[in-house]
Amino acid sequence: MLRDEELRHNLEQVKERTKAACLRAGRPADAVTVLAVSKTKPESDIMALYNAGQRDFGENYIQELRSKAEHLPKDIRWHMIGHLQRNKVKYIAGYVYMIHSVDTEELARTIEKEAAKHDRVIPVLIEVNVAGEESKFGVSLQDAPQLAAYIATLPHLSLRGFMTSAPFVKNPEDDRPVFAALKQLSVDMNSGNTDNSSNMDTLSMGMSNDFEVAVEEGSTIVRVGTDIFGKREYPDRKPDGETK
Repeated sequence: MLRDEELRHNLEQVKERTKAACLRAGRPADAVTVLAVSKTKPESDIMALYNAGQRDFGENYIQELRSKAEHLPKDIRWHMIGHLQRNKVKYIAGYVYMIHSVDTEELARTIEKEAAKHDRVIPVLIEVNVAGEESKFGVSLQDAPQLAAYIATLPHLSLRGFMTSAPFVKNPEDDRPVFAALKQLSVDMNSGNTDNSSNMDTLSMGMSNDFEVAVEEGSTIVRVGTDIFGKREYPDRKPDGETK
């Protein structure tokens, strides 16, 4: 486990690289949120970053997210970034800050139902499988507008934009077309080229291996785990459908 000083240093380095990418693209230096992907990492690591001012953390597993949310400060903004099973929405609907992985009408309806029980509106992103990878979840670029139009009818969901996970490549430049395509979808929808009326201002794209390219192409949230926490050590767990 990295020392607290190393974690804070890594976070600051990621933020500086993010700011530099913003400036290269002619964007404000603070245009992008760094989401620290803390899945499988101990609460002590999260607290080291929390004490350095970090508030946005991303988790993939419901049970792990719940446990951390119960034990850690209440002003942490928890983002659900992994595949979400409908029967587990109820466990996080009361407090999750944003769900990045909505990819079906059925899941959207379940989130609507559970959000209504808590009398809250949950911000959500549509997960788009831009590259069409069979191993990834998400709707196609072509089907995203239809799902967006449906979500816009649900009063307890606030559609904020889109998320994608680009292919893992040796050269980050190879992922630039993926990010550019999702940015173009966002532009088209916000310009009135679709029937959706939501104000979508969020693009969750870019991870440790390619987040600078994603920022240059318009990302507003980068999901960074390895470059902050180091390589992950996955505990033994039975497959539960929540991993990507």
